[in-house]
Amino acid sequence: MKSLRRAALRKLVATAYEMDFDTMSGVLSVDENGRWKIGNQDLTNWLNAHIGEEMSLVLGADSDERAVVIRTCRTCGRDYTDMECPHCRANRIRLRGRA
Repeated sequence: MKSLRRAALRKLVATAYEMDFDTMSGVLSVDENGRWKIGNQDLTNWLNAHIGEEMSLVLGADSDERAVVIRTCRTCGRDYTDMECPHCRANRIRLRGRA
């Protein structure tokens, strides 16, 4: 189950990146000057640049061991682990003429 959670986290980051949101990935640390970093990126500078803006912050750890919730689609009855049923999503896209 750990790999499913990691894959979902990677998919979330990839989706945010594709939507041109700022994304950061890496180890969270504090340097000798007390500045927060994610990987080599300075989180403190990034946060200071967005003071006064309404923001959403999503944090996810690759090492998270919790089990992924398996949901059952209310439309088709299939089990899935994404945010929505991939079978029904594919059908919606196909029926709307986007595929």
